[in-house]
Amino acid sequence: MILCCGEALIDMLPRQTADGQPAFLPCPGGAVFNTAIALGRLGVPAGLYSGLSQDLFGQMLDKALAEASVDTSLCARPDAPTTLAFVQLHDGQARYAFYDENTALRSLAPDALPPIPGSVSAIFLGGISLASEPCGSAFEAMMTRATDQITMLDPNIRPDFIRDEPAYRARLGRMIAMADIVKLSDEDLRWLCGTGEMTNVAQGLTARGPRVVIVTEGARGATAFWAGSAVHAPAPAVTVADTVGAGDTFNAAVLAALAAAGALSRSGLEALDEATLAHALDLGVRAAAVTVSRAGANPPWAHELR
Repeated sequence: MILCCGEALIDMLPRQTADGQPAFLPCPGGAVFNTAIALGRLGVPAGLYSGLSQDLFGQMLDKALAEASVDTSLCARPDAPTTLAFVQLHDGQARYAFYDENTALRSLAPDALPPIPGSVSAIFLGGISLASEPCGSAFEAMMTRATDQITMLDPNIRPDFIRDEPAYRARLGRMIAMADIVKLSDEDLRWLCGTGEMTNVAQGLTARGPRVVIVTEGARGATAFWAGSAVHAPAPAVTVADTVGAGDTFNAAVLAALAAAGALSRSGLEALDEATLAHALDLGVRAAAVTVSRAGANPPWAHELR
């Protein structure tokens, strides 16, 4: 099983009423939640560790997870509301305003972590959950415990959400050093590492600990860097409805491909070759292309990628 650790929230997507007034449609979302859903839809055994509220929005999240066969047995169930993310679209690109204080997600703490089941082969972490306390410390502690699992990190950086940038950068530095695979958008890479030629910057990150660093560039596709080498997968041309959930879907498809290739183990990762990575990137960009072609975070099912 691949255990996804991070936020589950409600995306409030912009819509219009019948008489043209602005409105918002509540849809299950959150970067890590979306990755778990996408894994489940691709037929990969997946679980979620998060804080799931018992309110009406938490019930929506539970329903979506059940429909994708995502295991929620490790989730905390505090008496606290669900995080809300109000989405604004600018030329199809999503921008977010988060309402997160005193929520179910924020209630998670390092001293109340569940044990990692023996069935877990890989752990995925990231999203806004790393920028807040005490949940950020909880997820970092979970990664520290994952000595027997392959770990993948996608910070999915939202600069407007960060309240303590030095502390957040320090956490990302520690987690990057622990991660086996790091995925960043080109925007995330620039925010984290500054200017410089992308290949040099990404290869520099591999020297800090990760075996593989993947950089996505939207319509230009994705590139994986490892051991002084690189492989690129171009993105299919599609009509974009919006980009909500695209990177999350990409993460799930890459993990699904690596799992199918037997690469989500220490020996498998050490034997990782260009052909396996190229296939994983190709599945990732094809899956993400389906997601951006329809509104909201709506990852494809396995039959849609055949």
